[in-house]
Amino acid sequence: MSVIFFLKCLLFSYILTAAMLMLLALLLFKMGLGEKVVSVAIIVIYVLATFCAGFLSGKKMQNQKFLWGLLMGSLYFAVLALVSLIVNRSVLELGNSFFTTFALCAGGGMLGGMLS
Repeated sequence: MSVIFFLKCLLFSYILTAAMLMLLALLLFKMGLGEKVVSVAIIVIYVLATFCAGFLSGKKMQNQKFLWGLLMGSLYFAVLALVSLIVNRSVLELGNSFFTTFALCAGGGMLGGMLS
């Protein structure tokens, strides 16, 4: 039963990510945001989405909440990296920010778990 709950949390975080990215695309279209602003906004979206997933999983599990949040952030990143690998068809295309993105996703999930 917990596995299904965690999959629902992960699905929720991806739906939240899609909604925030669509809002960012609208802002980019209407306001002509710069590349730097868009890059920062994408990082904030990743952290917020993993924070929410970690928060929800921490609420469900009553002990070691930070570990469950860390797990959710890591799973979020794993799916993100897997999709990136499938689309780019190369490990080299993951970019220079691979470990930074992992740390942000895992940290966001852990923070969400700790604050739940």
